[in-house]
Amino acid sequence: DESLSKTLEYAYDDSCIARMAKALGKQADCDYFLKRSASFKNIYNPDLGWMCAKDSQGNWRTNFDAHLFGGGTNLQDVTEATSSQYSWFVPQDVPGLIALMGGKEKFAEKLDSLFDAKQSDAFKNELSANDLRGCIGEYWHGNEPSHHVIYLYCYAGQPWKAAQRLHQVVTTQYGSQPGSLCGNDDCGQMSAWYLFTCLGFYPVCPTSDYYVIGAPQIPQAVMHLSNGKDFTMTAENISDENIYVQSVQLNGKNWDSPFLPYQELKNGGKIAFKMGPQPSQWGIQPVVPK
Repeated sequence: DESLSKTLEYAYDDSCIARMAKALGKQADCDYFLKRSASFKNIYNPDLGWMCAKDSQGNWRTNFDAHLFGGGTNLQDVTEATSSQYSWFVPQDVPGLIALMGGKEKFAEKLDSLFDAKQSDAFKNELSANDLRGCIGEYWHGNEPSHHVIYLYCYAGQPWKAAQRLHQVVTTQYGSQPGSLCGNDDCGQMSAWYLFTCLGFYPVCPTSDYYVIGAPQIPQAVMHLSNGKDFTMTAENISDENIYVQSVQLNGKNWDSPFLPYQELKNGGKIAFKMGPQPSQWGIQPVVPK
């Protein structure tokens, strides 16, 4: 039961264990869990184009539907979601997921299909009138395993699409009135996503040593770090029309990568965005940190 979601989440957990083992100098343990962290590849069905559940004999579910809540089988193979949402949960190896899905262009097209999808009747039936899950196509912002998905555009060299969707979510799924959140703030995650996104970057893989730069949503913020240093974010010309990153300076240097190393901010400093009304060439050739 819930085997698809468990396989994907345990693979990420294994990558966390591998990182800890490496830090402890236990290379054999690191190698063992690093291999296990690639188990997401075992449930990607190239014919279906999505992650797919298997039965106890290792065969694909014959009646599996990637767009139905739970997968559409008698057993619930997907936990409180669809495969079209959960298939993106490979934060430990996004380049590996991009390769499975046929490369950056096809990967970005598939992301587009998630947000542009017309919901089927069966999909809609899972949503009651007073259970608002922040639906944009088949993307549910109220379901936390989806929270990194928009930032995956940056890995595919199309950060302007991330900027579009981030602005859409911030302006439609958050507010200052009772009931403004589209999902439960489990452990503060709905709020954490908002705060990071407003700052302009997000920890797609929290155990890595880098953040993914999206697009800031406020003109300025100052982070007071635990070591007494300050890290400042500014967004010049930001407005509801100027949502696209035109350029970035990090500690006074031009920064062309959509990836922000933790080393660059842990001792304080400044990241300065220039925003504009049209997509730019900024960040279109990402080199993913190892």
